[in-house]
Amino acid sequence: MRTLVLGGARSGKSAFAESLVGSGPVVYVATARPWPGDTDFDSRIAQHIARRPAHWVTEDSRDLLDVLADVPSTAVIVDDMGTWLTHTLDQADAWEQPRGTCSKRIDAVVRAVDTYAGGDLVLVTPEVGMSVIPEHPSGRLFRDELGTLNERLAQVCEKVVLVIAGQPLVIKPSN
Repeated sequence: MRTLVLGGARSGKSAFAESLVGSGPVVYVATARPWPGDTDFDSRIAQHIARRPAHWVTEDSRDLLDVLADVPSTAVIVDDMGTWLTHTLDQADAWEQPRGTCSKRIDAVVRAVDTYAGGDLVLVTPEVGMSVIPEHPSGRLFRDELGTLNERLAQVCEKVVLVIAGQPLVIKPSN
């Protein structure tokens, strides 16, 4: 089962995603990275780490495509696709480039999710289409690229859930 969990900032999407995998072994792909001098972000990362069971394996340095290619038999949580996209745009120096500059990498991730045959896969991602249009080009680029990525992931996932104020709303039920 591939599940896409969308939600706004502090919506409860990560905690909900974690609740989907039960108490067994889990590979947790943590895409957020500490930013020098940003103690607030460090605190957010620490809260996520503290919430995870000790027996979960955290992948926070391997590439997402490499983790998905290993096809773990355990459940996998990717938290989150927004920070993954941020790193992808950073690595390609694409913030001032046209939309689609990172399309090969994005295509590869969507293909990896589409063909994934391991244990349950839960993808966490920010929903960015319900807000104002960002004032700056880089904000609009991120919003547009993430919106397109979310749409494509929703197409290949069996289940899609939107979390609002900690409440899950199933918008694509699994059959």
